[in-house]
Amino acid sequence: MDVQPTPEEIMVVCISRQVIDGEAVAQGLATPLVAAGYLLARRTHAPHLYFASAIGQGMCRYPAPLGLTKAEKLWLDRSLTTVGFARAVTEILPTLHPKEFFRPAQIDAFGNFNNIAFGKDYLNGAPARMRLPGTGGIPDVTTFIDDIYLYVPRHSKITFVQKLDVCSGLGHSPERRHGAGPRYLISNLGQFDFPNGRMRVTSFHPGVSIQRIQARTEFELEIAPNVHETPAPSEEELRILREEIDPLGIRKLELLGGAARRQLLHEIINIESVSNSKDYR
Repeated sequence: MDVQPTPEEIMVVCISRQVIDGEAVAQGLATPLVAAGYLLARRTHAPHLYFASAIGQGMCRYPAPLGLTKAEKLWLDRSLTTVGFARAVTEILPTLHPKEFFRPAQIDAFGNFNNIAFGKDYLNGAPARMRLPGTGGIPDVTTFIDDIYLYVPRHSKITFVQKLDVCSGLGHSPERRHGAGPRYLISNLGQFDFPNGRMRVTSFHPGVSIQRIQARTEFELEIAPNVHETPAPSEEELRILREEIDPLGIRKLELLGGAARRQLLHEIINIESVSNSKDYR
């Protein structure tokens, strides 16, 4: 087996290593990198996780395998309890405080982020340059969660900006009354934290330099005194990820765009349409 990890595999393993055994982890609607990271954690060092799924709107002890066409049914079938989205945001999440990785479309140096729209005058009534998927419960939960985790599959100045067009996720802001801002962020280039309320590089992935990370970031990054290369995935972590958790390569969709993404989507859907879902427990 080729043990050289790809950028998305490094991200999955780093996400997995942030998970603590026994905690509740929450998964969004279209977050295969995060889902793969949770499943890898469960198969390695965290076998006692509880899964809160936005897809199934419920809590599970046995997670659904990574998939596209049958994921909703699998989550619903495995739920210990099922609730509506509004109740999940207003009752379940504030009570359980699950760990969840949000994917910002824009983020500033203080961890405030935007998932609503691109367009600097959008809030003043101007048309959006591009509408984004929306916030879900992000404006609610980022006001009280103590440990916000973030991930960015494609690190660039489009996402890491000096000033947000719209703020929908609260970071280390003077307006904060409860909770704390982001603790951790991972991109395809490195890992970051916010010890003083401002983004800091803690590690750079193999083949990446701090200079490259800074060149793709609009604002000045702080550098941790012990900054180092991100520890590589183990051969066993890669084997489990590639052969058992995600043999179809669903994790790659978040880093691909355009024709390559469409092609992989069609390939995965075609394979799933003629095969039964495998139970990755």
